[in-house]
Amino acid sequence: MYSPPDSSTAERMRAAHRDAAGALGIDGEGEEFWGWAGRTLGRPGTAAGGRRVWLRLVTAPAEKAEGKLWEGAEAAQRAFADLGGRRPQLLALHERVADGVAYRAELSEYVDGAVISADPILQGPVHVPAGWWSDLRDVLLTITGADTDRVAVRRAYLERAVPQYLDTELPEHIRWTTAHGDLHWANLTAPSLRLLDWEGWGRAPYGYDAATLYAYSLTDPGTAARVRDAFPELGTPDTWAGEAAIVVELLQTTARGDNQALIGPLETWARRLRATAQHVSPSPRAHWTACGVRRHFGR
Repeated sequence: MYSPPDSSTAERMRAAHRDAAGALGIDGEGEEFWGWAGRTLGRPGTAAGGRRVWLRLVTAPAEKAEGKLWEGAEAAQRAFADLGGRRPQLLALHERVADGVAYRAELSEYVDGAVISADPILQGPVHVPAGWWSDLRDVLLTITGADTDRVAVRRAYLERAVPQYLDTELPEHIRWTTAHGDLHWANLTAPSLRLLDWEGWGRAPYGYDAATLYAYSLTDPGTAARVRDAFPELGTPDTWAGEAAIVVELLQTTARGDNQALIGPLETWARRLRATAQHVSPSPRAHWTACGVRRHFGR
């Protein structure tokens, strides 16, 4: 998804990935897939018996190797298993610490379908089978009903960021549901739908996932319109907070120099949210409370 990091980080991660592959009995092969700033490195591989697998390595300073992002894939396996065939099963974990740096290797089923985009921001029109959109809507509906105390979007953050970037106050009453938390085109496959990268899942304002996919579609108006068709709740008072959440998050990244292709559309969206803020219903009915180691998982 991202370019390789600096040579020192890249070699350190490659060595750690090889160590994890050896510990798990995996022959690594194929193209490297890097995460942001070299924080993750994924590669396909082959397990005993010729089974195709995927080995993803995550790294963090040893003192920070815990919490939501570190444990997300493991927690998603416990909560969702394969989500009716829509997410790759986590098969095993391997952890180690070296020189003050922690590494967690996540061994998963191999996904045959290709990701729709190499970049989270859409680079061109999306071509998926006719039933793909309804499948996506169904799986997101299943996710929203999951019970968890994990948090994808914090209310405290929104209370600071919404006034700063939208020049309006966050509504008192927000409907909170469970979300994938990072629903963009580099985490979705076709022709068969799979949802990848579960490290950030948790509670978020209703509509956050659909709004996130819409945000990363803004560079292609046709696909953006198709997202709105698939999720007609977008643009209603019920999803105002979910839309505001991703808008302020991405506007914050543009202020740091990232996601520059989205600046214009995000600013237009922000003006629309600002203009409709007073119409957001404060109905209490809409208020939902937010609320080396090796392990193997049964299928």
